[in-house]
Amino acid sequence: MSVDSDIISTLTQRAKQRPRRIILPEHGDERVLQAVCRLASNGAVVPVLLDAPTTDTATIPDNVEIFSRRSDAAQWRDRAAAELFARRAAKGTTAEQARASLDNPLLLAALLVGLGYVDGGVAGSVATTADVLRAGLHGVGLADDAHQVSSFFLMALADGRLLSYGDCGVIPDPDAEALADIAIATAAGHQRLTGAEPRVALLSFSTRGSAQHSKVDKVREAFDIVRRRQPSLRVDGELQFDAAFDPIVAQKKAPNSAVAGAANVFIFPDLDAGNIAYKITQRIGGAKALGPLLQGFARPWMDLSRGCSADDIADVAVIASLLGD
Repeated sequence: MSVDSDIISTLTQRAKQRPRRIILPEHGDERVLQAVCRLASNGAVVPVLLDAPTTDTATIPDNVEIFSRRSDAAQWRDRAAAELFARRAAKGTTAEQARASLDNPLLLAALLVGLGYVDGGVAGSVATTADVLRAGLHGVGLADDAHQVSSFFLMALADGRLLSYGDCGVIPDPDAEALADIAIATAAGHQRLTGAEPRVALLSFSTRGSAQHSKVDKVREAFDIVRRRQPSLRVDGELQFDAAFDPIVAQKKAPNSAVAGAANVFIFPDLDAGNIAYKITQRIGGAKALGPLLQGFARPWMDLSRGCSADDIADVAVIASLLGD
């Protein structure tokens, strides 16, 4: 079995144990409809569409929920409009404007996620990342312990190991507080998806004071913040990648470290490093990269690449299901 099929099969089997309701608002996209059919067939997720597709509706399985056909759809729209007004009134949004905004399917779906009508949402096969993030911020909102949205990749290595890389897709140059947020959120996401205890390495071009620079200071400060906020989390930094990944190097560079040589969560100091690293791991190392998986929202709200396949959409829906409460 390939790396791709092995990790997806494992995640799908786990999701089947407790299928969550995941909304996919871009029902006009044929790829979304294909993904919905796959999900409805394998039972990993209970897929929800805002409305029936305008063509070929007979291809949608009977066990796919169509929100607009529910007898209480109007009441849920009323609740969504009231919630949006409550969140945006201070910004000058009127009640009428809030209701009119629900014509945006992404925003309506995000509000239904935020209200708990569904367990999570997946969008972005048609909409831009900026639109998906905006809808998520307005509709789902941030988790209580989050200060911003970031992302991580679940990396399935060719030898079967699972690593998490953050942030590789959202925040270009996080400060120490943001880097600590990314570390804590990525550790939680890694544990939910893999079941393994997270061992977090805050990466740098320095290990334990081998270099002095303001960028190194940022990583050290982030480490202190993580330790203060999550004292039970196994974390170390600053560490170079080889010290974090290779046990032999770790013995030389960071003896007695809680994670050096055995890290499974790697936190990069900026988006340059993270984005380059995951692509090298994927293209040269032959790893399967699942993501970027958005984190920091109060409930799972996932973005897609507009070049995604139907299988990609279904896979992200499975991950959204597993990242739920």
